[in-house]
Amino acid sequence: MSSSKRILVTGASGFVALHTSIQLLQQGYKVRATLRTIPRETEVRETIRKYVELGDRLEIVSADLLQDSGWDQVVQGCESVLHIASPFPLLEPKHEDELILPAVQGTLHVLRAAHNANIRRVVIVSSVAAISSGHNRENRIFDENDWSIIENNIGAYSRSKTLAERAAWDFINGAENTNKMELVSINPPLIFGPVLNKDLPTSAEMISTLMRGQVPGVARLKFGIVDVRDVASALILAMTAPEAAGNRFICPTATIWLKEIADTLHKKYAGHGYKIHTTQFPVFLVRLLALFDKKVARVADDLNWDFTLSDEKIKRILKWHPRPAEEAILSMAESLIEQGLV
Repeated sequence: MSSSKRILVTGASGFVALHTSIQLLQQGYKVRATLRTIPRETEVRETIRKYVELGDRLEIVSADLLQDSGWDQVVQGCESVLHIASPFPLLEPKHEDELILPAVQGTLHVLRAAHNANIRRVVIVSSVAAISSGHNRENRIFDENDWSIIENNIGAYSRSKTLAERAAWDFINGAENTNKMELVSINPPLIFGPVLNKDLPTSAEMISTLMRGQVPGVARLKFGIVDVRDVASALILAMTAPEAAGNRFICPTATIWLKEIADTLHKKYAGHGYKIHTTQFPVFLVRLLALFDKKVARVADDLNWDFTLSDEKIKRILKWHPRPAEEAILSMAESLIEQGLV
């Protein structure tokens, strides 16, 4: 148990941050969690309280990723920083800076404040969007040596994650890091697993859409997936393992086709009144639909892309052992039913 150590978690109300805070508290840490707007404090506390005894070990403070001021006070007295906060919208924003500015500036605000406070290590949540985007139709295994190609049309979210992670490594490896502060990056794919409250995370949109029968079939699309509980455990391992310093880690449970996800849901829930369609559409038809539907257009370039995300490094260095893909999928579906969201 590490009850004397306080860990800063940014973006307290987010899907990953909630699970990470719960695991930290369960392991005996104290947690200082940030929110952009403090009125959500009650909601965050009540959600976390369902899963762990809080006592006085959870502190919630206000901090804005776009503001430089306040972060020095926020990080004071913390052992490590887990920087999780970053916007993840369902649709493209009107302007990409709506995502890029909070992602890049927020990361640098947190890193500079942590450096000023002599924090030993910062762990950031990046994404496979910073690894494989722009490599469409490269049918191969992607690992931590790969970087997304921002010169290609990869969308605002992928650009924001790539630029933010690059900015973080530039800071750590640059002259400004006089304290030799350590950095670790966790790069998850699409995150499934239990939704803890009625705040539907963007990553649950796929499961929600399939469970509601809102699409008559599925496209030939492949995704890396991971359970949110395993992302949280990866963050804590990255925070504590000495050998993690200076590394990026992809954390996929599996890389699977959308039809496999639909088939898993259909097998479990078709007999319970859920009309989950599993027909796989021809690629040409999906490309045609993309001309009229913005959601479809976002994934049109990924059709037929047969890639794999490597889990070799994270399993070897962090001894990370994720749940099966089926559990990640079904636990999210079950939680959406329990929360009344499908």
